[in-house]
Amino acid sequence: MTSTVEERFSAPPLQLHRTLDWRAAFWLASGVPALVLFTIGGVAGVGGTLTFIIFATSITFGLIQSLTYAEIAGLFPSKSGGASVYGSIAWLRYAKPVAPLSVWCNWLAWTPGLSLGCTIAAAYILNALAPIPAFTASSAEVINYLSLYSGASLEQAIAAVTADATPAIRTWTLYKTSFGPVSISLNGVFWIGVVLCLLSFAIQHGGILRAAKFQKYMGLLVIVPMLIVGIAPIVTGQINWSNYTPLAPLAEAYAPEIGAWSVSGWTLLFGGLFLAGYSAYAFETSICYTSEFKNPGRDTVRAILYSGILCLVVTALVPFTFQGVLGLDGMLAEPIGDGSGVAEAMAKMVGGSGVVTNTMIMLMILAVMLLIMTAMAGSSRTLYQGAVDGWLPKYLTRVNEHGAPTAAMWTDLVFNLFLLTIAAADAASFFFVMAVSNCCYFIFNFLNLNSGWIHRIDNGKISRPWKAPTIAIVAGTSLSFVNAMLMGAGAKVWHPHALYAGFIAAFLILPVFYFRHYIQDKGKFPEHMLQDIGLTQADLKNKKAGILPYIAIAGGLMVMLTANWFFVL
Repeated sequence: MTSTVEERFSAPPLQLHRTLDWRAAFWLASGVPALVLFTIGGVAGVGGTLTFIIFATSITFGLIQSLTYAEIAGLFPSKSGGASVYGSIAWLRYAKPVAPLSVWCNWLAWTPGLSLGCTIAAAYILNALAPIPAFTASSAEVINYLSLYSGASLEQAIAAVTADATPAIRTWTLYKTSFGPVSISLNGVFWIGVVLCLLSFAIQHGGILRAAKFQKYMGLLVIVPMLIVGIAPIVTGQINWSNYTPLAPLAEAYAPEIGAWSVSGWTLLFGGLFLAGYSAYAFETSICYTSEFKNPGRDTVRAILYSGILCLVVTALVPFTFQGVLGLDGMLAEPIGDGSGVAEAMAKMVGGSGVVTNTMIMLMILAVMLLIMTAMAGSSRTLYQGAVDGWLPKYLTRVNEHGAPTAAMWTDLVFNLFLLTIAAADAASFFFVMAVSNCCYFIFNFLNLNSGWIHRIDNGKISRPWKAPTIAIVAGTSLSFVNAMLMGAGAKVWHPHALYAGFIAAFLILPVFYFRHYIQDKGKFPEHMLQDIGLTQADLKNKKAGILPYIAIAGGLMVMLTANWFFVL
């Protein structure tokens, strides 16, 4: 059976190669669990004692949603690029611009993972190579400063001595400016990030199978310690159960004062769920490689379900343990919030220091590299398939002799070098990029969860390798509206303009699609676009779902805008 499938879907030269099974896709997506380490500080900053519930709820949502994605992916064994590619075909009958919007938003959601990950990894490397010295009241430098400047306070003395002893590379920048809501800087973090981006590109340039083998060993080095960190404090009795109460929102973001279940309290909670979705939903990237599976009918559903199980364990366990050991004050500490102190906290949770701390820092850098490679592998295939299907410019279809979509990879790289100038500038700019990216992710999420039932209506007779229970399709559709509410209420928590910037970024697809479809393709889609489901262009005129898709979009917009109006800080 396997050989038959391989023969039927074998790739001609200079196309993606069918070299993967579900295990390889599992390892390619193994960077996703590490995302929890980079969002845990932000979520804790707005979620407080509700942090462990936020992550557990979010990963549960992600698992339910994955059932819809697994079904629609099975309809398209010759396509790569992820759920957005499969869902876009459902929307094509009803609104041409909506279909590429799904693909575009999925790419804008995933590709910033490259620049965001490089920013965090570069910060860790910079901390290791040029650490900022720590001074206390008993430090000789502080005592000497106070003797020279008798009018200075202790805090002023520590600040002055620290600034004087800080390595120049920590404050150096080749260029810095502000642009709208963000800052731009070509500082040390940026240049280290550039090197990491190029390293990820070089590894994946040799083909997806080589990248998958490389990520398998990196994944083991990262995931096993994460599981140890999640389990060890429970076994050794380090959990302080009072750290999980009271179950109430914070009075104010990043302040350890418990508030009330008011409108602002719910807004902070929804902001936490919004950001948690960035990491908890992301294992759907494991189905980006359908056209590279040897047996897509079998491998697709296994890849996403096993990736989901891994993410369920890590995403539920690690935040629970962090909160139980660190408590509210520890979770709200600045080094946890900006990610720079996560490795040290992990080392203390397993009873180590010194060598153990340095080992954890190295593992954090590996974790980020794993995430970077996952982001580039998935997002480049979204660009590639979007071009093959007629949504995006034709040049993105170029593939090298190893089956790597190099034109898409170069596009990813160049775009992320620009984002890196923003993300590396300061924490506010970093979270702005993440929030805008997540808005695009939730738009993609809404469109694709609704594509599940549209495919059932329009393409119900087409054989599916795996069919989700109908109740799962209903639950996924319901969650699409829940996510629309979370985006409307929660995006503003991270930046007041994040929601609007997200929609501006999303609708940049319109001129891109116009160029490809009406200028390059003269208003016609490629004939092979619909070959997996046995349809022709003429079949698209048959709209069995009627006005229901339009009602879904209108309903989603109404829910989002109402939530944005009602929930305020």
